[in-house]
Amino acid sequence: MGSNRREFLRNVAVGTAGVAFGGMASGFTAKSYSRIVGANDRLNVALMGCGRRVSAYYAALQDKKNNVDVAYICDVMKKQRDKVGKDLNGKISGKATLVSDIHEVWNDQGVDAIFNAAPDHWHAPGTWMAMNAGKHVYIEKPCSHNPREGELLVAFTKKYGKVVQMGNQQRSSKESQEIIAEIHKGVIGDAYKAVAFYANTRGESPVPKKAPVPEGLDWNLWQGPAPHQEYMHDIWDYNWHWYGWNWGTAETGNNATHELDIARWALQVNYPEQVDVEAAKRHFLNDGWEMYDTMDATFRFPGNKIIKWDGKSRNGHKTYGSDRGTIIYGSEGSVFVNREGYTLFDRSGKKIKDSKSSGSEAGTALGGGGDMTDGHVANFFNVIRGTETKLNSPIEEGAITQMLTHYANISYRINKSYKVNTETGRILDKDGMKLWDREYQKGWEPKL
Repeated sequence: MGSNRREFLRNVAVGTAGVAFGGMASGFTAKSYSRIVGANDRLNVALMGCGRRVSAYYAALQDKKNNVDVAYICDVMKKQRDKVGKDLNGKISGKATLVSDIHEVWNDQGVDAIFNAAPDHWHAPGTWMAMNAGKHVYIEKPCSHNPREGELLVAFTKKYGKVVQMGNQQRSSKESQEIIAEIHKGVIGDAYKAVAFYANTRGESPVPKKAPVPEGLDWNLWQGPAPHQEYMHDIWDYNWHWYGWNWGTAETGNNATHELDIARWALQVNYPEQVDVEAAKRHFLNDGWEMYDTMDATFRFPGNKIIKWDGKSRNGHKTYGSDRGTIIYGSEGSVFVNREGYTLFDRSGKKIKDSKSSGSEAGTALGGGGDMTDGHVANFFNVIRGTETKLNSPIEEGAITQMLTHYANISYRINKSYKVNTETGRILDKDGMKLWDREYQKGWEPKL
C-alpha cells in the first residue's frame, strides 16, 4: 500500500473519530475515495463474525479478480475464528490475523472494508462504528434490529460517505434484475400484488438454562450493544434468533427480508399505509422458542397495492411449489420468482417464459451462499474502487425493506394492526412507537 494511500486512510480515521462527537462530516464520498484507492489497488478486508454465514464469502474472497487481501478474521468464539482460519489457510491472499475483539480491526487504519456477519443486534451498531473508523461495510440482513437503527444507518452513511451494501443478495441475480425491469416496463400490466413466502422445517429448540460461559467465548463482547444478561445454555449459537427480542428479529427479520425486498422492488413501493398481522407459536409449544414460528402479514400501500407475507418456520409444506420465493400479480399476467430464476405467465395462467439461473444460491440451508452472493460481494468491491457506480442494494434501499419486517414484528408484539405515515415511515400508534427504538448497554448508545 503506497504512502499516499496510508496517509489518506490515517486522515479519514482521525477525521471520522471527531465526527462521532458532533464534528462536521469528513466529506469523502465513494467517488472521491475511489480516486485514491484506484481500480487496481488491493482492498484489505476483515471478517466480523465467523458463524454460519461467513463461508458464503469464501468464493469471492478467493477470486483473484476481486483483488483483496484478508487482513483479519474476527469472532468472539475462539473455535469459530480458528475454523475459518483453517478453512482459508493457503486459499486467500493476505496474512489474516485471528482476533476476538473487533476494536482491533477498527483501529487498524489499513483495513478498507468489513463484512459484518455478527448476530442481528450487532449489525447496525457494528456498521456505524466501522464507518466511524473509516471502513466501508458489507452488512448482512437484517441491517437493523429495530426501526430507529435503520434511520441511523442511513444518516451515518451520509455523514461518513462510506459504501454500505446490504446482504440481500438476490438484488444481484441477473434473472431477478431482468424480470423486475420487465415488470416495470409493463410485461404483466399494472403490478398490484405480491405474495412473498418461506417454508422450513426447523426443529425443537432447547429450553435455555443457566450455564457457565462456554470455553473460548467472550460473552460480554458477544452481547456488545445489547443490554447484558446472565449466560444461558445454547444462547450464543444460532438459537439466539428465537430466544427473545434482545438479540434477534425472529424469522421475519431473519428470512422474510429477502422475499419482501423482491416484492417491494417489483411493486415500486416504499412505506405501507396499513399493517395487519396474524402470528403465533404453533409447533413444539413447550420448547425454548419464545417468538412466533408462523406468520401471515399484510402490508397495504398507496395506489391500492398490497404485499402479503406467508412465513412458516416449522412447517415445510411448499404451498406455492417452492420453499421460498415471491409471486407478483399484474392486470395482464403474473410472475413467480425465486433464487433459481423466474417463470412468466399470461392472465390465463399460460406459461410465457421460463428463465432459470445458470448458477446456484442456497435456499433454506443455514448459511447459504452461491453465485448471487459472489456477485453481490463483487459489486461491493467494485463500487469502493469506482469501477462500478451503483450498489445493487445500497443501505438507503435496504433500510426501507427492513422496515417491513420491523412493522410485522411490532404488530405481533403489540397484538394489533396499525397505520403508518407513508412519507416518514413512522408508526401511527403510540404502542407501536414504544418499540421504535431499543435500550443499549451503557456506553454503546449511538452518537450521531
